[in-house]
Amino acid sequence: MRFRWNSSSRSPGKLIEGAENGQLAVVTKAGRPLFLAVPYDERLAEEDVHVAVAVRLYESDAVSLGKGARIAGLSTSEFIDWLGALQIPVIRYSAEELERELAAFG
Repeated sequence: MRFRWNSSSRSPGKLIEGAENGQLAVVTKAGRPLFLAVPYDERLAEEDVHVAVAVRLYESDAVSLGKGARIAGLSTSEFIDWLGALQIPVIRYSAEELERELAAFG
């Protein structure tokens, strides 16, 4: 889950509240992104920051698998392996997509 936080229209308390709820925030000023606020968790402390941020962004649907791999500085297959080790699904179907796929197999 992510949201945009406009520095001129919201209180910093909302940004902190979002972080406490695990939300990523793109902080903007006059519509231009300034920085990405990533909630701190144990992964950030234990892993390479680039990998931890990429995992968090991917997990929250903020970036694609390929973009996550690039942020992490890994190949796509290495990033998939990393996500698998963290038990984060790589293939994510919506209920409707899954129904269509299953129906196609008869």
